[in-house]
Amino acid sequence: MNILFTICGRAGSKGFKNKNLKEMNGIPLVYYTLAAIYLYKKNHPQDEITLAVNTDSEPLKDLLMKQDAMPIRYIDRKEELAGDTVPKVDVIQDTYFQCADLKPDLVIDLDITSPYRTEKDLENIIEKCNKNDFDIVFSVVEARRSPYFNMVEKKEDGYFRKICSSNYTARQQAPVSYELNASIYAYAPAFLDQKIEKTILDYRCGISVMTDYLVLDIDSEEDFQMMQYLHSFYCKQDSGLNEVYLASKHLYGVDNV
Repeated sequence: MNILFTICGRAGSKGFKNKNLKEMNGIPLVYYTLAAIYLYKKNHPQDEITLAVNTDSEPLKDLLMKQDAMPIRYIDRKEELAGDTVPKVDVIQDTYFQCADLKPDLVIDLDITSPYRTEKDLENIIEKCNKNDFDIVFSVVEARRSPYFNMVEKKEDGYFRKICSSNYTARQQAPVSYELNASIYAYAPAFLDQKIEKTILDYRCGISVMTDYLVLDIDSEEDFQMMQYLHSFYCKQDSGLNEVYLASKHLYGVDNV
């Protein structure tokens, strides 16, 4: 199988400055993503793996160049794709077009700020893609709240009611809901070949369920500190996460951290 992995990172961040360059437990965040790909490639030698990094951040490039175990194809972020409101799928699509010579069977984007990802998570999403005809498969966790039971929104009359109308009296009765955890997005090349005119959730979507580590989106220093604390804890409990941590240390050249 020919797989194109993509990592997309803009320079700076309005919500949390330079979060793509942050170190978690002594390792830059991007190296956790790099390590997951490295482990997949190591354990699946039959697959052809290419990694493309789309960025306008020279510091991010410099950081990645500290390792040579994973060859990287660098794609310069186009100015029109560097805005705050540009859909990420547009950047992934542009990366795919610039790597058209590879003719990948699958394009998988991994978020830099998602260190809670194992090699098994990559295997699961690839298997899901291979067995179905989805346009996109994205990683999720089971939702802790339900739009049918205990999530509300403001209605036209000004009052707040359940997002999805229902008569359920217990959360367990409601349909199972999932939250996108923004960790892994796998795209069929045929989908990326077309003009994308809607949000990706309006196409033929599939999901791959990941372990819910009670993680936060990293939008502040406080979020990051909590994520770092939890990461140290979970690495002691979860062999898959610890394997990625050890691989990230190896790639970064600090095995003694």
